[in-house]
Amino acid sequence: RHNRHQLRQGLGEGAVRDGAATASSSNRRARASTAARVVAGATPARPDLTPVVQLDELLEERDACGVGFIASLKKERRHKTVTDALTALGCMEHRGACSADNDSGDGAGLMTEIPWKLIEAYCAANGIEGFSEGSCAVGMVFLPPDEALRATAKSTLEAAVEAEGLAVLGWREVPVDKTVVGEYAQVTEPAIEQILVDGKGATGDELERKLFLARKMAERMARSDDSPLDAEEDLYICTLSSRTIVYKGMLRSAVVGAFYLDLVDDLYESCFAIYHRRFSTNTTPKWPLAQPMRFLGHNGEINTLQGNLNWMAAREADLSHPVWDEREPEMRPICSPKASDSANLDRVAELLVKTGRPVEETMMLLVPEAYRNHPTLSASYGEVSRFYDYYEGMMEAWDGPALLVFSDGKKLGARLDRNGLRPARFWRTSDDYVYVASEVGVLGDVFSNAENVVAKGRLGPGMMISIDFEEGTFMENADVARMVASNNPYEEWLSNVENLEPGEPVQETKLSPSDLLKQQSAYGLSAEDVAMIIESMAAEGKEPTFCMGDDVPLPVLSGRAHLLYDYFKQRFAQVTNPPIDPLREGLVMSLEMRLGARGNILEPGPECTRQVNLSSPLLLDADLDSIKAHPTLKTATLSTFFDGSGEAGALEAGLDALCAEAEAAVKAGAACLVLSDRTSDSTVDKAAIPSLLAVGAVHHHLIATGLRSGASIVADSGSAFSTHHVACLIGFGASAVCPWLALETCRAWVSSTKTENLMKRGKLPTLSVRRVQRNFQSAINGGLKKILSKMGISLLNSYHGAQIFEAYGLGPEVVDYCFRGTTSRIGGLTLDDLAAEVSSAWVTGFPAEEMSKLAPQGFYKSMPNLEYHGNNQVMSKLLHKAIGLGGGETNSEAYDAFEEHINTRPATCLRDMLEIKSDREPISIDEVESVSDICDRFCTGGMSLGAISRETHEAIAIAMNRIGGKSNSGEGGEDPIRFEHLEDVADDGVSPSFPHLKALENGDVATSAIKQIASGRFGVTPHFLMNAQQLEIKVAQGAKPGEGGQLPGKKVSPYIASLRRSKAGVPLISPPPHHDIYSIEDLAQLIYDLHMINPDAKVSVKLVGEAGIGTVSSGVAKANADVIQVSGHDGGTGASPISSIKHAGGPVEMGLMEAHKTLLANGLRDRVVLRCDGGLKSGSDVVLSALMGSDEYGFGTIAMIATGCIMARVCHTNNCPVGVASQREELRARFPGTPADLVNFFVFVANEIRETLARMGYRSLDEIIGRNDLLVQKTAPLAKTANLDLSFLTSHIGMPDSTSSERRAMETHSNGAVLDDEILADPEVMKCIEEETELTKEVEIINTDRSACARIAGQVAKRHGDQGFAGTLSLAFRGSAGQSFGCFNCGGMQVSLVGEANDYVGKGMAGGEIAIAPPPESPFAAADATLVGNTCLYGATGGRLFVNGRAGERFAVRNSLAEAVVEGAGDHCCEYMTGGCIVSIGKVGRNVGAGMTGGLGYFFDEDGTFPDHVNSEIVSVQRVQTQAGEALLKDLLQAHVEKTGSAKASAILDNWAEELPRFWQLVPPSEASTPEAADATADEKAKAETA
Repeated sequence: RHNRHQLRQGLGEGAVRDGAATASSSNRRARASTAARVVAGATPARPDLTPVVQLDELLEERDACGVGFIASLKKERRHKTVTDALTALGCMEHRGACSADNDSGDGAGLMTEIPWKLIEAYCAANGIEGFSEGSCAVGMVFLPPDEALRATAKSTLEAAVEAEGLAVLGWREVPVDKTVVGEYAQVTEPAIEQILVDGKGATGDELERKLFLARKMAERMARSDDSPLDAEEDLYICTLSSRTIVYKGMLRSAVVGAFYLDLVDDLYESCFAIYHRRFSTNTTPKWPLAQPMRFLGHNGEINTLQGNLNWMAAREADLSHPVWDEREPEMRPICSPKASDSANLDRVAELLVKTGRPVEETMMLLVPEAYRNHPTLSASYGEVSRFYDYYEGMMEAWDGPALLVFSDGKKLGARLDRNGLRPARFWRTSDDYVYVASEVGVLGDVFSNAENVVAKGRLGPGMMISIDFEEGTFMENADVARMVASNNPYEEWLSNVENLEPGEPVQETKLSPSDLLKQQSAYGLSAEDVAMIIESMAAEGKEPTFCMGDDVPLPVLSGRAHLLYDYFKQRFAQVTNPPIDPLREGLVMSLEMRLGARGNILEPGPECTRQVNLSSPLLLDADLDSIKAHPTLKTATLSTFFDGSGEAGALEAGLDALCAEAEAAVKAGAACLVLSDRTSDSTVDKAAIPSLLAVGAVHHHLIATGLRSGASIVADSGSAFSTHHVACLIGFGASAVCPWLALETCRAWVSSTKTENLMKRGKLPTLSVRRVQRNFQSAINGGLKKILSKMGISLLNSYHGAQIFEAYGLGPEVVDYCFRGTTSRIGGLTLDDLAAEVSSAWVTGFPAEEMSKLAPQGFYKSMPNLEYHGNNQVMSKLLHKAIGLGGGETNSEAYDAFEEHINTRPATCLRDMLEIKSDREPISIDEVESVSDICDRFCTGGMSLGAISRETHEAIAIAMNRIGGKSNSGEGGEDPIRFEHLEDVADDGVSPSFPHLKALENGDVATSAIKQIASGRFGVTPHFLMNAQQLEIKVAQGAKPGEGGQLPGKKVSPYIASLRRSKAGVPLISPPPHHDIYSIEDLAQLIYDLHMINPDAKVSVKLVGEAGIGTVSSGVAKANADVIQVSGHDGGTGASPISSIKHAGGPVEMGLMEAHKTLLANGLRDRVVLRCDGGLKSGSDVVLSALMGSDEYGFGTIAMIATGCIMARVCHTNNCPVGVASQREELRARFPGTPADLVNFFVFVANEIRETLARMGYRSLDEIIGRNDLLVQKTAPLAKTANLDLSFLTSHIGMPDSTSSERRAMETHSNGAVLDDEILADPEVMKCIEEETELTKEVEIINTDRSACARIAGQVAKRHGDQGFAGTLSLAFRGSAGQSFGCFNCGGMQVSLVGEANDYVGKGMAGGEIAIAPPPESPFAAADATLVGNTCLYGATGGRLFVNGRAGERFAVRNSLAEAVVEGAGDHCCEYMTGGCIVSIGKVGRNVGAGMTGGLGYFFDEDGTFPDHVNSEIVSVQRVQTQAGEALLKDLLQAHVEKTGSAKASAILDNWAEELPRFWQLVPPSEASTPEAADATADEKAKAETA
C-alpha cells in the first residue's frame, strides 16, 4: 500500500499510463513552442477597439482541481501545518494532471502566512535591517530567466513600490531545486525571488492597499509600449502582502516541497495553509495560472466568464470609493481575458476586499446561494434573502461549479456553488484545528487521529464556513449568512426596487389578416415557423420537438434568406463543466431581470437600486407599455430601420445613427432603451435592422463609451419568435424582449375560424386569446431555462451579455461591430451582404398582389423545390436499391447514382466546400488496402434500444460484427443473450434465439462492441461492462448537446423496461449531466472506474463540436481516455427540441480539425484515437474526414436508412411505419432490413474509399490521415457571400509521430498499480471467485485507492454474471476509501469499511452489500457526521448499502433496484430513481424525489419539516400505511444495525411503536398500488362500504 502511494506521489498518475505512444523529446519541445502559435479556434488578430473579451482567448485554458486548507483557530503557528498541507496535497495528485511529458504538473501550490521567522533569519544573516512583522511585507515574484530582463522587471516593481511611499529593503532569491521540474515546465520556468518591503509607517489594511496599488502600477508599467517586458510572463507577482504568501508552480503535488526548499525548513511556520492541485485541459505550461491565487483557490469552472468580464469592463468607469482617494483609474483593467477564470474571480474578489468589504460578504455576492424555494434558509436565516435580492441588481453571479477557499490573512473560509457541484468535506479536532478538503483521507489519519475528531461535515450547495483568526471563532453557514445580512439595512434599501406587475395580454388582434401575412413575410417568418413553432407553443405552452437531426445547409451555404439568429450556435457545457437540470433542479434557476442603471459595486447604498424587477424577460405588449411609461426608467424608444434600397454602406450608416442616438439618450438620463422595429407606416425601401444586430451594436457601443451601466436595453422585435431568438437577444445585451409580431400571430391564430373549429371538434383544448399568449410566454421561459442549463448557468442575469454563442458565416466586419468577442472562424457575410439578405425578405412583405398564405421555406421538413435536405427520400430510395434492401441483390449502378447524388448535392456542410488536390500520381486500385481493413475503422452511432426497435438495433450490431467494425449500444443496456455467438441458425436464416430477425448466419453475434455509459446509466451493470470491447462515455449528443433525453412511456415496453431496470409504460428521463462528471477530474475518475472494472476495454469519450473542443480534448486525453469521438451538430434520431436541433453544436469538420490540431500542438495526438461522426454518408465523406485527422468513422442516420428507414421523420411518435424506430409490435413486424443490407452498404463505401485513394496515389488511409494540406477550398461562389474562409480546415501544422494504425493498435491505457490487483493476486481470492466458495479478507485502504472492488467485481461478473455468483467474498476494509468505493459491486460480494469514504460509493452496484461505519473510538455522534460523499448509488441496479453516517448531495440518484439505509443526506436525494428502496433516519436537503418514477423512500422526520423538502411534481408523501410497508422498513433498519452498529437505528427499533409514525413514505405513481404503499384491506373495505 505504501509503495502504491509512493508511486503515485513520485511519478504522477500519468507516468503509469503506459500503452500510449508518446512523442520524442525533441518533438515535445517543438510542439511546446508551437502551442503558443496554434491556438484552438483562433481568429486572425483584429484591432481591439473596446475592452470586450474575446471568447477565443478564454477557451485556451480550462481547469478543475483539488483544494483544501488546514487552520488553527488559536492562531497557533507551527511547521507541522505546512508539512500536513504538503501531505494532503500529495494525496490529491489524482485530482490534477500532467503535460504530455507526464512530469510537468498542471500546477500546485500553497498559501500561508508569511514565514516571518524564516525571512527574519535570512535578513539577519544577510545584513538587511528593519524587516519585522507588522510593519513590513513580502512579495513573491516570478521573473524572467534572462538577467537583463530580470533586472528591468525588478526595477519596475521597485519603482512602483517606492512611488507608494514604501521602501524596498532588498530581494531574496527563493531557494529551489530545479531538478524536480518537468521538461515542459522548464521551458517557461521563471526565476523566483521575494521582494522585501518596509511599510514606512503604514500597517494593516492601509499597508495592504498601498501594496495593491503598487502591484497595479508595476503591472501597468510592464504593459506600457516602452517596456521590454511581456506583462503576462515577465513580471508576475504571486502575492505582495504583509499577511499572506503563495508558493506555487507548474509542479506535481509531490514535488512542491522538494522544489521550494523553504517549505521543508523548520523555521517556516504558519497558522493556516491553503493547498491546491490543478487539472488543466491545456498543456502549455503557464506558471502564473497555478494556484492558489492571491486571495483564493478555486476548484471548478466559471461558466459565465465572458459575461462577467464584459460587465466588469463596462462598470469600471463607475467604480469609486473614498478609500481609494480617486485613484480607481490606476487599478484598471481589473480583469484580463488572458488570465484564467479563477484568476479573474480572484481579481474581483481582491478588489472588493481591499476596498473594505468583509471577505464573507464578498464571496456571497459573487457566488450567491440559491436562496429562493429554500425551506432551511427561510426557517434558519431568512433575512439573508434581502442581501441577495439587493445585489441581484448590482452584480451578476459568477456562476458555475465551484469550491472556493479564500483568505485575506485575517479570515479564512470556504464557499460552495449554488448547485453543490464540487465535493467539500470538513472536520474539526479537539485541539481547535479545522480541515477542509475535496476529499477525506488526505492525511491518512482516520484511525490515528480518530479520538481527536469531534465533528465531520460537508459544505452543501451555496454553503460557507468561516474562520476569524483575530477572534478565534469558527462559523458555519447560517451564522455567516446572518452576520453578513445584518451589515446593512438591505430591506430598507430594497424599497427602491419596484416589481413590474405582469400586464394583461391584449385581447384583440391589431392587424388585419392581410397585413399580418405581409408583416410576417417582411420580418422573415415562414409558414413552418408559424405552424411548427409559434402556434405549437401557443397551444401547448412548451417548446415543440422534432427528430432526425438537422440536415439542411448551414445558413451561409444556403441560397435562401435566413434570419440573423440562424448564424449563431448556442454553446454548451461538456467535460470541464456540467450542464444542469432545468426540469428536476429548476429550484436553483431564475429568469428574473432588472431594468435600470447599475449602481457602484464598491459603495453600496439605497441609490444603487433604483430599478424595476422583471419576473420574466419575455414581455407582453402591456408590459412594454408599462416600461415605456415608468418614471424610474425614463425610457427612450429608438426606431431601428435603415435604407433598404440596396446602396452600399446603408446598414452600417443605420447602425451608426442608432448608436449615436442611444449614446445621446443615456447621457440625457434614460435608464432604459427600447430598440423597436415596430412601425405603422412601413415602406419597401425602409427595412428593419435585424433586432439582434441592433441590440449587439448598441450594447458594444455603450461599453466602448463607458455608458453601459447607465441603462438597460429592451428589444421590441418583429423577428423574434423562438427560444433561440430570445436567448440570442439576451446573450448579446438585451434585458428583456417583446416579440410583438409573434404575439400578434398567437392572437390571430386562436381567433381564426380554423382554430375555433379544431377546438369545437376536440382536436385542440379550449384556448382563449389570453391563454395562448401566456402559453407562448411560458414556452419561451421554459426554453430559456433549458438553454441556460445546457451551459451550466442557473441565473439569466449571469447569461445576460455573456455572448455564449459562436457564429458560423458572419465576417469580421459584422462581428467586430455588433458581436465583438464572439468566435467566428469561417468568415462570411459583410454588413452589405447582410443588408441584401434582410432586404430580400423585407420586399416580400410588399407584394404586387394580395397574399393568401405565408410561403414555406422547407427548413424543417423536406419538401419539393424548397430547401435541400441531406437525408431525403430520393437518396434513401437509391440506397435501398443499391444494397438490395431485405436481402436482395446489390446493384452497383444504383450505388453509383447514390454516390453521384451525394457528391453533386447543393453545398450542405463545410466539407462540401472542400476539394482534394493530391500531390501524387494515381495508382492501381490493386495497390490499395483491402475492404476489410477499411471496414475495421467503421462504427455506427449510439442509437439506444428503445429509441429504435430491437430488430434495427440487433441487425446493425450483427452487421458491424460481420465486417469487423463496431456498433454502439446507445443508452439502455443490452440483453445478455446478445453476448453469445449464434449456433442455432436454421437453413432459412432464422434463429430461435432471435426469431424476429431474418437472414442470420451461424457464428453471428448481436453484441454491441461499443457499450455506452450515458447520464441515465440505464442497464449499466458489471456484466454489461465486461462484455465490451470499448466503453463510451457520452458526454454530449449531436442533436441536443448539453441536454438529457427522454424515452416516452409508450416506448417503454416490458422488454425495454427489463433491460433498463424500470417500470413498463413509465417515461424514462436521462438527466442532462452525468452526475459523476462535474469537471475534468470527475471525467478522469469515471475513465478510471471503467479501466478498473474492465482493463481490456478501451474507453472513449463522445464530444460534440464547438469552439474550444480542442482544449477539452486535451483534457480528455490527459484524463486517460483511449478514444475521443467528435460529433457534429447535425446528428440525432430521437426526439429533441427544435431549437436544439437547429441551434446547438458546431459542424463536425470544425470540431474534428480543432481537436486534431490542439492535441497535436500539445503533444497528445499520439495518445488517443480520434473518431468522428456527423452526417457521414459516403466514401467521399470518410476520405475528407481522414484528411482532417479522423482515425475512425461513425455512421448514424445513414445506417438506419440502410436497414430500411424511409425518413418519415416520426421517430419521436412511436409510429415509424417500417418498424425501424417503434416499439409497437405490429409496426416492428414490418421491419424490412437484414444484417446483410448494412454489410452491403459498408462494402460499397469501402470500395468508394479505395477508388478515391487510388486516384490520389495513396495506398491506405494511414497515409492520408491528418494530411489536410491536401485540401483546398472550392472556388465556386456562394449565393450570399464571397467571403467564406475555410483556412482553419486547410492550414496544416504537421503530423504526429505515430500512424493511425499504431494508435488504434495501442494497448488499453492502464491505471497502473492498484489495490484490486493486490487482492486478486491472492490465490485464495481467485479460488473463491472461480469455485464459488466463502472467504473473508481484511484490507487496509487509503484515499488514493480509488474504485476499490471494481476490478474484483469485474472478475466475478465475467464468470458468473451480475447475480450468479453462489459463493461469498467478504472484504473488510479499514481506512479512508478513495472515490467510487464499491462501484459495480456484484452479488455475493460482502464489502465493509470502517473509516470513511468519498464520492460515488456504490456507483453502479448490481448486488452484494456495502456497509460503512466510523472508527469505533470516534467521539462524534455518527448520525451527525458526514461519512460518505456525493452521488452515492448512482445508477445502482441491485444490492444493499448501509452507512452509519450522513451522505452528501444526490444520494441514490438514478438508483434502479438497490436498497440503502443512511443517517441523513444532502439535496436531491432519490433524484430520478426508478426502483429500489431508500431509508434515511436523519435530515435530508431539499428537492427530495425529483423525477422519481419508481421505488420507495422512507424518511424519519424528527422536526416535522420533511414534506417541505419534497419535490411533489411526481411523488406523493404519506405515512407508512401497510404491514408490508412497515415490514420492509423494519427489515432494512434491523439489517442496518447488524451491519454497522448504528446507535440511532437501534434506538428507533427499541421504541418502534412511537417512532414509526414519524416516518414518511415517498411513493411515485408506479408504486401506488403495491402492498408496501397501498392498504389493500382498507381499499376493499372502502369499496364494500361504497357498494
